[in-house]
Amino acid sequence: MKQLLLTLILIAASSLALADSGVSRARGKELFTSPQLGTNGRSCNSCHPDGKKLEKAAAYDEGNLGEIINQCIKGPLKGKSLDPNSDEMKSLILYITLLASRGMR
Repeated sequence: MKQLLLTLILIAASSLALADSGVSRARGKELFTSPQLGTNGRSCNSCHPDGKKLEKAAAYDEGNLGEIINQCIKGPLKGKSLDPNSDEMKSLILYITLLASRGMR
């Protein structure tokens, strides 16, 4: 019985850890509003507060949107490009697409 309980606790703990490290809009928002993507203390939100001027982003496919995001990271934010297949990039794309769809209403 104790071994079963311990196994269930370990499964639950590892599920929570995976959920925290995966792709999510919450992680995208965190990256969008944090200066951690660059080296100059600015964030995506510095130029696009609450998604301003991102209304057309929803029209791009993920690959093109990822390229545009990396251009902003390298240019205005003075950071390093994200891997297009990374959880960080996928999370940013999810969040920016959400902002874009809200702006189109």
